[in-house]
Amino acid sequence: MRKMIIFLVSFAVGALFGDALIHLLPEAFEKIESRAISSLLVLLGILAFFGLEKFVRWRHCHIVYHEDHAHPMAAVNIFGNIVHNLIDGMLIGASYLANIPLGIATTVAILLHEIPQEMGNFAVLIHSGYRMKKAIAINFLSALVAFLGVALALVVGKYAANFTLFLVPVTAGGFLYIAGSDLIPELKHETKITASIGQLAAIVLGIAVMAGLLLID
Repeated sequence: MRKMIIFLVSFAVGALFGDALIHLLPEAFEKIESRAISSLLVLLGILAFFGLEKFVRWRHCHIVYHEDHAHPMAAVNIFGNIVHNLIDGMLIGASYLANIPLGIATTVAILLHEIPQEMGNFAVLIHSGYRMKKAIAINFLSALVAFLGVALALVVGKYAANFTLFLVPVTAGGFLYIAGSDLIPELKHETKITASIGQLAAIVLGIAVMAGLLLID
């Protein structure tokens, strides 16, 4: 079981890096006129997730939990997933406002995109100490936020699209922070050559899956 979790965490590293660097950042640099603003928003995302993790760790140290002692990384990952799902929902809603075929195509693309993303999120929650049922429930509830994003886009129209655009680089910064600051250090505890090669292969697989999704964008 532990080997499978470590494999999925490694896959999550590749999926998060791939999502940020292959999908989110190119989208931000293409759509936002100022590259400096895009870069600053990425840094804002990194700092925001750093601050969130500091707060969660402080709370973790000052409050006695009655359930399993979940790693603070889980809360940061949940927050990032919620923001990401909100953006996806707003993108879906905005595409339907343009025309129905575009809306259907965007919905299918995002659903396919979410499969590896949610696998990675599930692995992070399990690795952080959540039981399987609770991890599934949290993933499901965070996915429902996408419907809120759709509703927002349909209600406020183009304003939602503009807001989403500026959230994209912030989310990319958050994903880079989670993968680089929280997940990779967890993988460094394993020093066996075979296990390390397996981790590297899983990371590459995560990146490859995200790169492959470019074919359906």
